Amino acid sequence: MEPISLSPDTIDALVARLGRWSAGRGPLYLLLAARLRRLIDEGALPPGTRLPPDRRFATALAVGRTTVVAAYDTLRQEGRLVRRQGSGTRVARAALAPERPRVTETSNPLFLHLLEAPDDVILLSCAAPSQPPPELAEAYRSLVLPDADLGYHPAGLGALRAAVAARYAARGVPTGPERILVTTGAQQGLSLLTRLLLAPGDGVLVEAPTYPGALDLFREAAAVPLPVAVGPDGVDVADAVRVMERHRPALAYVVPRFQNPTGTVLPPLAGRRLVEAANALGVPLVDDEVLADLAFTPGEGEPSLSSYGEVIAVGSLSKVVWGGLRIGWVRGPAPLIARLARLKALHDLGSDLPSQLAATRLLDDFAPVLAARTAAVRAGHDHLRAELARRLPSWSCAPATGGQTLWVRLPHGDGVSFAQLALRHGVGVLPGATTDALGGSLRHLRLHFLAPPEVLTEAVRRLAAAWTEYAPDPEAERASLHAIVV
Repeated sequence: MEPISLSPDTIDALVARLGRWSAGRGPLYLLLAARLRRLIDEGALPPGTRLPPDRRFATALAVGRTTVVAAYDTLRQEGRLVRRQGSGTRVARAALAPERPRVTETSNPLFLHLLEAPDDVILLSCAAPSQPPPELAEAYRSLVLPDADLGYHPAGLGALRAAVAARYAARGVPTGPERILVTTGAQQGLSLLTRLLLAPGDGVLVEAPTYPGALDLFREAAAVPLPVAVGPDGVDVADAVRVMERHRPALAYVVPRFQNPTGTVLPPLAGRRLVEAANALGVPLVDDEVLADLAFTPGEGEPSLSSYGEVIAVGSLSKVVWGGLRIGWVRGPAPLIARLARLKALHDLGSDLPSQLAATRLLDDFAPVLAARTAAVRAGHDHLRAELARRLPSWSCAPATGGQTLWVRLPHGDGVSFAQLALRHGVGVLPGATTDALGGSLRHLRLHFLAPPEVLTEAVRRLAAAWTEYAPDPEAERASLHAIVV
């Protein structure tokens, strides 16, 4: 297990790795001790690691100080921790289990919430449709598997590559199948691009805040994030150009339409300026288009950055159709796509063929599927905002014009500690700090509105109950809490 990077003043990485520690049964101090014990035994907290001070840790976890003290004392009695006046609490030298091979793994609550059983927790953290459309089931029922075909298509099924290419051409972006790589979801597309284009120490321009799954990938590659702030109209393009001119990053990653997590839309002139600057400076520009189709008003958020110049686009069907349909793609120059296909072949020899056949069938008549999904997300957006206004009027969030999440600002406190308390009330939310490589967005939460209305209503009721109980430590609130190091 990858060791957690901790300093006396940086505890968000530990809080994130703890995951849903308080969702089990029993006293909180025993649940906390159990999760810390596991991290120690698996090597995520190596011998000598200094753990956070009692009060700071309690504030971050939204628990009483006595809970942390009791958990620490339990582990001290087991010989896993050493507590000394003046030197704090450290992992004991003999506490580490036999050495195991190190692996890189996520500490992101976005994924940890999926990896652990729900336990009656409403997950507003990971956003994807909870119900596949009837057209998907029909596509699977009617598919015909090919004859005389090994089923290995590292670059993707030819018919699906052509169908995706045709969608770009219909939007005025000429594209042939040779410019499309089919991937197992957009996350794999981003992963392949990261592996191909980034080396340890390379700079990567990212928005702040941005999609935390991308930050995880860049962290795995040991790249250096070069964050640029996002405002009401998307990323600050003037600052992004200055960063590219000064640092010449190996990659620039942006979400220009219905930005994840803020929901902003980059104006066309700003998008053109960003593409032209990246092309002139030789910086590969990755446009995450996963949410681009989810406009509440048809045509909102267009045109694509790819219409302004050379851009690497990453797309997916997971947000419009269903998260379980693991079909994504990368659009880019043919030589790049060929290299990515060779890299993909090294890992999986090609994405699931029946899913590709079903996706091809869906794209033959995609308009009804898209219309139904956008109508559903708009209704969910309106319902969630109404419930928040009714039960949590002190929270603020701007209305979105598309996408699937609201970017909520808390009136006080911080999202990391409140998310811990919300979990104990049965709601999983994504703290803003996990999305922001600048170390900002501390008072923000990302909430999706894809659940049925009755589920969203119950989720807000639970959030309101948690907020009534939430009382942040004023001293800790004034302190500088840092985002997860990426």
